Amino acid sequence: MKCVVALLLFGCLCLVFSYGYVSQEIFERSKHIWNKLILTHHWPVTVCKMNNSLCKDPPTVWTLHGLWPGKANMCNKSWPFKINEIQDLLPEMIHLWPDILHPNASQLWKHEWLKHGTCAAKLDCMNSEHKYFSKALELYKKYDLNGALVKFGIVPSTSYYQMKDIKAAIMKTYGVMPKIQCLPPDCGQSPQILGQIEICFTKEFELRNCTEGESKSHHFLKDTPVDCSLKQEDFCVCNDTLKTYYPPVNQTWN
Repeated sequence: MKCVVALLLFGCLCLVFSYGYVSQEIFERSKHIWNKLILTHHWPVTVCKMNNSLCKDPPTVWTLHGLWPGKANMCNKSWPFKINEIQDLLPEMIHLWPDILHPNASQLWKHEWLKHGTCAAKLDCMNSEHKYFSKALELYKKYDLNGALVKFGIVPSTSYYQMKDIKAAIMKTYGVMPKIQCLPPDCGQSPQILGQIEICFTKEFELRNCTEGESKSHHFLKDTPVDCSLKQEDFCVCNDTLKTYYPPVNQTWN
């Protein structure tokens, strides 16, 4: 009888540990599920500003920050970045996807591959390092953000813009809502600083609204008072009611 009880207890423990393992595995898999691609551009002058860096000759166009599969990240840590696999892409990568803060962009590309590319590889058309970076470059050139802004008179300036006008330029060009991010204003200064723009796609590479299904908990919302204890260390969704500064390349900061 004691043997039977012991066997039953052992069996229950095995089920508990097995269930725990399966639950953890399901949780890990769920972190890698995604349903939209985010083509992310940033404005080099603002990147320099937020890092308190005196960038030497920053690019004069919006450059690629990355191609991100939703919130999924680090889907295969054992899949290393090998720069020799994208040798033929390097001339374009250096021009369109530079590391604004460092001369050697290979660390940025390594980061983008490990964090985002290994998740994007779920799609056959991006299931290799070369395919992933090629697709990002293809989308960047096809959906020309620089050209879209210039077409509607949104250019770097010492004057300020209304956020609605920046949004309108992008929406009239692509027909979908982008996600536009700024550095929040320093206390005592009213304008926010334009910094990052996201254009979103379905897994079939059809344009879609970036705002679908997003939580607003971390957004810099309309009519939200500025918290003077916060520092300009990261981007947040731009405030629709504040004046927006799109700094020119020759801008010098106080």
